[in-house]
Amino acid sequence: MIVVPDTRLSHMRAQVARAADLASERVGPMAGQAREVAHQARGTAGDRLFIAREWAAPKLDAAAHSVEEQIAPKVSALLSQAASKIDPTPRARSRKWPMLLLFTGIAIGAAGFALYRKNADQWAETMKENASDASQWAAEKARAGAEKVSDVTDEAKSKIDSKADQMGRKAEHKADQASKKLS
Repeated sequence: MIVVPDTRLSHMRAQVARAADLASERVGPMAGQAREVAHQARGTAGDRLFIAREWAAPKLDAAAHSVEEQIAPKVSALLSQAASKIDPTPRARSRKWPMLLLFTGIAIGAAGFALYRKNADQWAETMKENASDASQWAAEKARAGAEKVSDVTDEAKSKIDSKADQMGRKAEHKADQASKKLS
């Protein structure tokens, strides 16, 4: 019976350990790069949100002034016209209706302006949520990439260990066969 010296088996184990170390050395920088990409994505999303807000703010302000300067006077004039058309005869003692219609027009204009402002605020909140979602998505993608790299490394290590065990068994089997032949 021929015995495989421990040095050969130790040599094979050392090769497997070196291969596993080499694989982990290659995976480490990849995980670092994934972290950097996620950090850059978060920064880019923040920049884009800032740019969007910077673009939207003057547009919203212009729209508010437009409502205030153009729509509200037109609504008021329309209501005044309607009041004069439905008034059967102007009476000296009954001046309540035109004033009531005028205040109604002002109230409708103010309600429209308030609704416009509310929609603008909701749009800004939606933009904030979208930026937050993009940042979370980038972080999840980076984590998933790191997990894939870790899985590939583990799989490679298990394959290398399996191959080393197979080679060891083959070597022992050949040694047993050789010892049987010599006996």
